[in-house]
Amino acid sequence: MAETTVAELTAELTAELAALEDPKSRAVNERHGDDHGVNLGKLRAIAKRLKTQQELACQLWETGDTAARLLALLICRPKAFERDELDAMLRDARTPKVHDWLVNYVVKKSPLAEELRVAWSADSDPVVASAGWALTTELVAKKPEGLDLSGLLDVIEAQMADAPDRLQWAMNHCLAQIGIEHPEYRARAIGIGERLGVLEDYPTPPNCTSPYAPTWIAEMARRQQLK
Repeated sequence: MAETTVAELTAELTAELAALEDPKSRAVNERHGDDHGVNLGKLRAIAKRLKTQQELACQLWETGDTAARLLALLICRPKAFERDELDAMLRDARTPKVHDWLVNYVVKKSPLAEELRVAWSADSDPVVASAGWALTTELVAKKPEGLDLSGLLDVIEAQMADAPDRLQWAMNHCLAQIGIEHPEYRARAIGIGERLGVLEDYPTPPNCTSPYAPTWIAEMARRQQLK
């Protein structure tokens, strides 16, 4: 019996994902800018079955289908991608979930993460720049050595209020992370958040922390004190 080729497996998986489409899930996802209706738990189960398969991941990505791309990001080998490949993938990842998974599951695990962080943060495309800020936020929390935290606050103070939504969200996360993780900058971070008022009126479900930076910082600082 002939082995299944990567192209054939890609077609089979694309059909399997299409069969998992749920209209209710799609409606919920579309409210967040995503264009798929596959339950992520079921998608992760497929990834667990497949394990790591870099060539298959690349083929799935090339389909352009959002669910297939999410699956690709779960089964790929992050360190196998070249810089230009990751840059092209990010610029082609226009739906929020694909963008987020690419940054969090692939780029953050790549030895090229720092090089890309610097380049993307200064990019004129706000969606690309938001990826740079997401990588910076990761460093603020886990490896702040070498970061100019005061300089980051300067940029946030000057640019966040007028930034497009995706970039504004990423910059706000960085602002909150600086205030949470670095007490010496907490008062300044809260002050910037209060003056700019970004996400102050964001609808927040009960028992969830508001993304409004002053509230977010204060709540996380309170939890730190309880530990």
